[in-house]
Amino acid sequence: LNGKKVLITAGPTYEQIDPVRFIGNYSTGKMGVAIAEEMQNRGAEVTLVLGPSSVKVNTGIKLVPVKTAEDMFTACEKIFPGCDIAVMSAAVADYTPVNNALEKIKKTGHELTLQLTKTKDILKTLGEQKTGKQVLVGFALETNNETAYALQKLQTKNADMIVLNSLQDAGAGFGYDTNKITIFDKDGTTFPFDMKSKKNVAIDIVNTIIQQFYAKN
Repeated sequence: LNGKKVLITAGPTYEQIDPVRFIGNYSTGKMGVAIAEEMQNRGAEVTLVLGPSSVKVNTGIKLVPVKTAEDMFTACEKIFPGCDIAVMSAAVADYTPVNNALEKIKKTGHELTLQLTKTKDILKTLGEQKTGKQVLVGFALETNNETAYALQKLQTKNADMIVLNSLQDAGAGFGYDTNKITIFDKDGTTFPFDMKSKKNVAIDIVNTIIQQFYAKN
């Protein structure tokens, strides 16, 4: 991948409710950082858009720290046009509070109702902007009907490849140092992999991208 410019997203997003609370998820960013490092190992020029995470990032990877889904969307829209490959592995919040309280919300009743609105769909937006020379890879983390949802995402987002993790697999998903994936590409090919360390999963993902989109050229 010498000379290739790669965009990776990783980690969660934090959608602020008030100055001390947020809506988030359990993503650590480990998988995305591992992919960024493996891309770097193959000679790519890597930009990593990373949500709140304590994972250390290799020197030489351009780090763009972000907090919210809107921050990540803005960064990706700016970076993507100059990229050859984009891998969207971040766990971006689907919804964000309509109102962000400027002061801590006090506990005054038995219930608190939050009004949420959809965040911008980063993968779909990049899929609409993608040129024929760019490779766009999305991630799907599912709890049921995994294959159907992954294939639907592949089509509706105009991605070239979807990496599926299932929370049904013990040791896979958020917080673990291991993962188990299945990759689907737009030609209908399925690439199943065994449970591995996230470092080795990243190798499998990068190998598959090279095999499908660059080794054939």
